[in-house]
Amino acid sequence: MGKTRFEYLLPYPLQEAEDKRIGDAYVAKVQKYFTEKVDADEIDRTGQIPDAVMKGMAELGLFGLKIPTQYGGMGLSQINYLRALSVVMSHCASSAALLSAHQSIGVPQPLLLFGTEEQKKKYLPKLAKGAVSAFGLTEPEVGSDPAKLSTTATPIENGDYYLINGIKLWCTNSVIADYIVVMAQTPPIMVRGKERKQISAFIVDTKLPGFKILHRCRFMGLNGVQNGLIEFKNVKVPKEDILWGLGKGLKLALTTLNAGRLSIPAGVAGTARVALQVGRDWGSVRKQWGAQIGKHEPGAQKLASAAANTLAMEAMTYLGGAWVDKKSQDIRLEAAMSKLFCSLRSHFLFDEILQLRGGRGYERAESLKARGEMNAPVERWLRDSRINQIVEGTNEIQRLFISREALDRHLTIAGAVLNPSLPMGVRVTTALKAACFYAIWYPKQWLSICPWPFFSRYGKLGKHFRFVKRTSHRLARTLFHLMVWHGPKLEFRQLQLGRIVDIGTDLFAMSALLAKSASSKEPHHQELTELFCQEARHRIRLNFSGIYCNDDKRYRTLGKKILDGEIKWLEDVGSY
Repeated sequence: MGKTRFEYLLPYPLQEAEDKRIGDAYVAKVQKYFTEKVDADEIDRTGQIPDAVMKGMAELGLFGLKIPTQYGGMGLSQINYLRALSVVMSHCASSAALLSAHQSIGVPQPLLLFGTEEQKKKYLPKLAKGAVSAFGLTEPEVGSDPAKLSTTATPIENGDYYLINGIKLWCTNSVIADYIVVMAQTPPIMVRGKERKQISAFIVDTKLPGFKILHRCRFMGLNGVQNGLIEFKNVKVPKEDILWGLGKGLKLALTTLNAGRLSIPAGVAGTARVALQVGRDWGSVRKQWGAQIGKHEPGAQKLASAAANTLAMEAMTYLGGAWVDKKSQDIRLEAAMSKLFCSLRSHFLFDEILQLRGGRGYERAESLKARGEMNAPVERWLRDSRINQIVEGTNEIQRLFISREALDRHLTIAGAVLNPSLPMGVRVTTALKAACFYAIWYPKQWLSICPWPFFSRYGKLGKHFRFVKRTSHRLARTLFHLMVWHGPKLEFRQLQLGRIVDIGTDLFAMSALLAKSASSKEPHHQELTELFCQEARHRIRLNFSGIYCNDDKRYRTLGKKILDGEIKWLEDVGSY
């Protein structure tokens, strides 16, 4: 709506001293363990996390990072949880995926948020000690639209038990899980004369009869992840293992995923720090044409951009983490934008570091080690990071979710005008009220300029604060223009909405980093912040330009012709 809320960012919410002391001590232990005891390349090669590593992680408390101490867990804050996970992922993404799926979206998180005290006492101590959990939502025919899932939970014995039947796909940890949160359809209810589907969440013990692992899935990366296709065939679950209540499963899943989405940004930001070190080391020792490759412009660009984007990823992620700890903000949008931004920028960053190292970037770490070179696993980072644009809601779905949130306020104000099923009197009244609102709101999006000396106290960063404020108004009025131009069809102009979301995401990244930089004492922090802001501003200009000058219609037309088989001639290999 064109509002910038810098009061949420300034001053940047730094970690409290005592919590930081706890985090520093614990992170050091995790770092030591993974450096000395975990061979990530062996895990990648064999596809198995050794039992000794699983035991070691359990002894470190890594399975109970956010579980309160009263239930046997570590009781860490969200910030320290993210810090610990970033260290784990920087060493071994497969281990990080296991831990994240276990406690960010697995049983512990929804249990902490919505479980009864009896459920917490029953399950949390086991989970904190190393019992593995998973989250069963996706199905072979149902991905990003969970409302259409087909797994059922049928009440029996007067509702004291439920029989779960169905198949779940890509359920991380399911191959080794002790407990799984399963989303299933329970009998519908009647609301105002209409039938309403109910999706409910169940805690399922995998030792129960009827649970079966059909297949372990193998992927491009994350080779150590125990992800599978699983079947529930008349699995009998007591009603005491329903989480939150009947019909609340979908809301539970979406709420659980909010904070869980921050684990991906934290992990890739931690790995980005290691990648930057690898790039710096190679850029300084490798010489071509009489100079270090890091001093040639392409090398310098890769290193500087990697550093700037690493700072931005961390600023976004830990801002969200601080809000979770303080319970001060609804982070749905920020978590989605952090996941969207960090999954894209980190993959590009790893690709650039791979390019900087050339053949040594493409070569596997064990091969480098076997011939006596530094075994930097750059190609593994690239393979492992690709899933982050897909898992926990694809980036396309993130853009759709964010754009719907952006449109929600406008639909509240004027949505009834476009609804032909409503009486004409209601539509006319809504139109008059909307006209009164927009007569005041719309001119403000043009008149709210932000010249110097606004934000001048932040020195060179002030111009970027002013840019964020100005561009927020431009973004708001552009979205309004698209609504007026396309009407209800805007929902189907997903490329246009994607540009809007990408602009908003870059503005959020700029804001978070600017706020963090304003309070930082680290050398060259502001220089890196300025570089990132310039890169983001360039992307924003391109996206604004693309809104009015694009090939979207051509893509739609040709895409349909390809689907209809009219261009099959291009698929004939060897023809010319």
